[in-house]
Amino acid sequence: MNPSFWQGKRVFVTGHTGFKGGWLCLWLQAMGAKVYGFALEAPTNPNLYGVAQVAESLAANICADVRDAGAFTQAMQAAQPDVVFHLAAQSLVRYSYTAPVETYAVNVMGTVNLLEAVRQTTSVKAVVNVTTDKCYENHEWVWPYRENEAMGGFDPYSSSKGCSELVTAAYRRSFLDAAGTNVASARAGNVVGGGDWAADRLIPDFLRALDAEKTLTIRSPQATRPWQHVLEPLSGYLALAEKLYTEGHGFAEAWNFGPDENDARPVRWIVDYLCSQVPGADWQQDASPQPHEANYLKLDSSKAKTLLGWRPRWNLKTTLNKTLAWHQSWRQGMNMRDFSLQQIREYEAEARDA
Repeated sequence: MNPSFWQGKRVFVTGHTGFKGGWLCLWLQAMGAKVYGFALEAPTNPNLYGVAQVAESLAANICADVRDAGAFTQAMQAAQPDVVFHLAAQSLVRYSYTAPVETYAVNVMGTVNLLEAVRQTTSVKAVVNVTTDKCYENHEWVWPYRENEAMGGFDPYSSSKGCSELVTAAYRRSFLDAAGTNVASARAGNVVGGGDWAADRLIPDFLRALDAEKTLTIRSPQATRPWQHVLEPLSGYLALAEKLYTEGHGFAEAWNFGPDENDARPVRWIVDYLCSQVPGADWQQDASPQPHEANYLKLDSSKAKTLLGWRPRWNLKTTLNKTLAWHQSWRQGMNMRDFSLQQIREYEAEARDA
C-alpha cells in the first residue's frame, strides 16, 4: 500500500458510521484523501464513529439508506469520487434470522443500487465491494476456502452476501468492464478491534460482560473462525483499490484477506486468552438451542499474498492485546481519535519494517 497514492483522492465510503467503515475513514483521512461518507446513523451507542470523531475531517457526511437508489445516485454524482468502497450492510448472522427481508434488501439490492450509481458516475475508476468469508458454500471441511469456491450460505446473511458477490460479477462483466470501471470484491475473516459495540459478536460481548462485571455467556466454544484485526483486511482493501486504479482490469475479481492459518482458532481459545489477560474475567456456555451457524471456516489468502504483496502483520495475540488496550483507553477517557490514529501508525510502521 502506497500512502501517497491517496493524497487528494476523492473516496466514497458506504457504511462509514460502522465499525470497519469508521476505521477505514480514519485511515484514508490520515493519508490525505477527501472522504465522502454514505450511511445511516451509527447502529450502536456508543460507537466508533462518535467516539473516534470520524466526522471531524469528512468532506461530506450523507445520512441515507442504500435501499434508496435515487439518494445513492445523487450522492455519488455530487461527490464525483475516484474510488468507492462499499461496506454498508446488514452484517449480523443471528439478526438475519429475525429480519431476512431487510437482510436481502440491504445486502443484495443495496449492492445493485451501488453499482447502478457507479454506472452513472463517470469519475469512478475503482470499486471494492466488501462482502464476507461466509459467502462460500460451507462444507465444514478442514482446508481454507479459495476465491474460486462456490458461493452459498445456510443463513440469510451468508446467502445474501453470496448473492452480492454474484451481482458484482454480473455487473462487472455486463457493464463496468466496458466502461473502464474496475470492480473487485473482498472477503475478510472475523474482524476485531477497538470500537466495536455490535450485538452477538464475541469480543464486544466479552467487553460488555467485563464492564458489567458479569460472566460472559457464549454459544459455540468449538466454532473456529479466521480472527484478524480490523486493520488487516482494510490494508488489503486499500492495496486492492490502488491496483484497480493504477493497473486496472487484471485485479477486477474476488479476493480473500484472511489471517495466517494458525490464527483460525476456536472460540474457546479466544475467551480463555482474554480471561488470562483480565483478572476476574470468566465465561460459561449457553446450553439453550441456537440457530445454525457455521462451525469451521478458514480463508486461503495466497492470491492476495502473491499478486498484491499483502500479508497479515499482527498475530492473534497482538490483535487481542491491541483491542483490549483500545477499550481500556476509552474507559479511561482518552482522546480516541488520537489513540486510533496511533494504532494505525503502529500498524503501518510494522508493515514498513517487515
